[in-house]
Amino acid sequence: MTTSRDTLLQLMDAALKAADPAVQIPRNLPTKPKGKTIVIGAGKASANMARAFEQAWDGDMTGLVVTRYGHAVPCDKIEIVEASHPVPDAAGQKAAQRILDIVKSAGPDDLVVCMISGGGSALLALPGPGLTLEDKQAISKALLHSGATISEMNCVRKHLSAIKGGRLAAACAPARMVTYLVSDVPGDDPAIIASGPTVADPTTGQDALDIIRRYRIEIPLAATELLNNDIHETVKPGDKCFDGHEVIMLSRPQDSLEAAAKVARDLGINPVILGDAIEGEAREVAIVHAGIAHQVANHGQPATKPCVLLSGGETTVTVRAKGGRGGRNSEFLLSLLIQFRDHEGFSALAIDTDGIDGSEDNAGAIIDPTSWQKAISAGIDLREYLANNDAYSAFAKIDDLLITGPTLTNVNDFRAILIE
Repeated sequence: MTTSRDTLLQLMDAALKAADPAVQIPRNLPTKPKGKTIVIGAGKASANMARAFEQAWDGDMTGLVVTRYGHAVPCDKIEIVEASHPVPDAAGQKAAQRILDIVKSAGPDDLVVCMISGGGSALLALPGPGLTLEDKQAISKALLHSGATISEMNCVRKHLSAIKGGRLAAACAPARMVTYLVSDVPGDDPAIIASGPTVADPTTGQDALDIIRRYRIEIPLAATELLNNDIHETVKPGDKCFDGHEVIMLSRPQDSLEAAAKVARDLGINPVILGDAIEGEAREVAIVHAGIAHQVANHGQPATKPCVLLSGGETTVTVRAKGGRGGRNSEFLLSLLIQFRDHEGFSALAIDTDGIDGSEDNAGAIIDPTSWQKAISAGIDLREYLANNDAYSAFAKIDDLLITGPTLTNVNDFRAILIE
């Protein structure tokens, strides 16, 4: 007998398969150069992307790609190194400098192929002039706890970097360049994905300062001076370094949602895609999703049951308590479970498609009508866990964590709410 959990896991598997960049790269190979081929990149999917390119490319190549610890895959010609995410470390700084040094040797007859996916902002950790790695680490931690959106965080990151915001593309000139992208951001804007190291940046240092002030983040004097100095601005649209540059989007959140919707239809379930770019505080987004689920259950709108509500994007968590464990998807689902309480007919999962929700070992969590009763039997107050930003611990106690391990892709949040 197929359970609601089995159904949700089928939808998740379809979403992850649709996001696998290894399927798309062989279909989107560039023309061969007269000179050498250099492969570079950064992100949680970048090693998987590099391997796919290496296996599909009929020719020699060299290169270096940096990915998150635990996300490496073996390559024969492309060096894969690992570094820290979401807070950068010295390994990421060293890798970023090596990538810059490698591409500076590229000439007009050469091809530079860049693999970019979510996580690249932290993994390409090369501080701008006057800044230290410690400065970048402190600012990154503050941004992660502030409730800032991914676009706001990456705006700040690129303006404090020596490699992001188009600067890597400038270093590659005059070589021909192709950038492969796996989108993990609402709207799929290449300038936001991994802070856009190889694409033009329309934002300014003043925009970054406004974000820092909005969230009351303390930054060192050197960072303030850098953001106020037009000489160190990011590379803008129209710059010659982007001439002939090809940008190829391999995977998007929408692709995963559509794949899950197809599986749902095949199972006789009405799919409703709420959006692929949903942002907001995770616990509050859950309340809205719960309201829509109740509307389906009580009134058959916007679809009749059995129905599954699908959504993607990237929510945020404003950390209100110290010591709590769990990422935005676990927090979303904990808030959702509280809204559903002991109601029958509701099951749901929420994951980060890279397999890591925040900094823990789970992709997210999964619930069904038994979850609330399990919490009562365990004697835990789920509202207290939510107040303490401790969703991981709550789901661990009721055995509802969802652990996939690294998926080698990253199109951000995937949420599915099944109403039967």
